[in-house]
This record gives sequence, structure tokens and C-alpha cells, in this order.
Amino acid sequence: MKITFLGGGNMANALIGGMLNTGFSVDAMAVIEIGAENRARLEHQYGVRCYADATSAALNCDVLLLAVKPQQMREACASLSTHLHQHLVISIAAGLRLCDLSRWLGGYDKLVRAMPNTPAMIGAGVTGLFALPSVSESERRCAEGVLQAVGSTLWVADEGQIDAVTAISGSGPAYVFLFIEALEKAATDLGFSPGQSRQLALETVLGAAKLAAQSDEPASVLRERVTSKAGTTEAALLTMGERGVKEGIVAGALAAYARSGELGEILGKD
Repeated sequence: MKITFLGGGNMANALIGGMLNTGFSVDAMAVIEIGAENRARLEHQYGVRCYADATSAALNCDVLLLAVKPQQMREACASLSTHLHQHLVISIAAGLRLCDLSRWLGGYDKLVRAMPNTPAMIGAGVTGLFALPSVSESERRCAEGVLQAVGSTLWVADEGQIDAVTAISGSGPAYVFLFIEALEKAATDLGFSPGQSRQLALETVLGAAKLAAQSDEPASVLRERVTSKAGTTEAALLTMGERGVKEGIVAGALAAYARSGELGEILGKD
């Protein structure tokens, strides 16, 4: 399988590194990147072939992965449509709907929409995937193999669910970082140094996540086990409940979902 990345930014870097670590051949990879400095860095770091434009040589591939910013996608597609034949096209552009992408590509419909998240940069991501009906089962497995190089994957049956994936796992790392930030602030207020506060917060979140991942029980049960009647944890959770912490997180995720749909409408306008 030959794959070409259109765009050489952070997520393309994560995918290239992950694919190389899982056995993909560097000779089967290429990157189209307009920035000379980025091309030089990619060639030096990974040894991949880099092109400044979407030439026939650059698009001599089986899979084309679109990794440019959503606002730049329409312009980028203008140089692609005449080169596409049996390519599988994977878009990781947030909010951009496949109907609009297909229109910009002259009606091309071998398209997969993917929503990875930033932990993909360390091989710990999770990616939501949706494919148009014209994508075959073998092509779906191909798309899955590319994204599994940087974490786990989840197929959804309706493209609208990609907006929900965006709200939960795409934006989700920011919610977790906010929680870590709050724990660090509380630790600092209680007299710990910045380094100690960071250690306590990070190790607590890492440990709790690992415990939840290794347990078959729901998070609510695990929470209850830590919460003794009239104890310290109960005091904390009661206060958080009064401040609406849980409800705020749920409301925030729903706001992210709504915004993802709005961005799709905005980005897809002619």
C-alpha cells in the first residue's frame, strides 16, 4: 500500500511516525507540503519523499490522506480532482462533511472521514471513522490500518456521529488537561511545589485511567468505592456537585457537538 499525505503538520507527523513504528515502509510514503522548511524536516526526520505540489508523481499512491486545515481544504482540492481514479481518500479535517469534500473533488466518492485526537502523537489516540457507501470493505480495513498506527479506532454508522466523536474524544483531551490543571492548582494552594503538584496530578489521572481501563465495572462503581460515607472524598464530591462540575462537563461536550455541526455548515458553503 502506498500512501501520500497532503499536508505535513502535527497529525501527519504523528501518523507517519506511528506507521513507521508499526512496520510500514518509508518507501511507500510521500508528503505534499508547500513549506520548504517542513519538507526538509520531514525528509530528515523520517526519510519520506516530499513534494511541493500535487503532481502525478506525488499522487502515485493507493491512499491519499488529507491533513490540511479545514479552511484550506477547498483550495487544496482544486489541484487533486484530475488525479483521482481509484484512490482511497481519507480526510482528518475537523468539521468538514464528506458531501462538501466530494463536491470539491468533482463528485469523487471513495471517501472516509476520520476524527483522531492529539494523543495520537504518542500512539495513544482514538479515531472515529465514517465511510461513504462506495468505499469497499477492504478499503475500510485499509483506512482502519492507517489510523490504528496511532491508537484505537471506532467506526460509526452515520456521519453525524463524527461530530459526537469530535465532542467526546476529539476535544476530550482538553477537558482532561483542564482537570489536571485544576488538581495542580489545588495542590499548589495546599503548599506543594509546582513539580510536586504536577507529579501528584498526573500520576493520579494516569493511575485512575489505567484502573478504569482494566476494570469491567462502570466508572460510577469505581467512584463509589473510593467514596467513604462522611469521608474526605465525599466532602470533595459534594462540593463539586454543588458547583455543577459533572453537569458542566456534559454541557460542555454537548456544546462542542453543536459547534462541530455549525462548522460543517460554515466550511461547506460555496
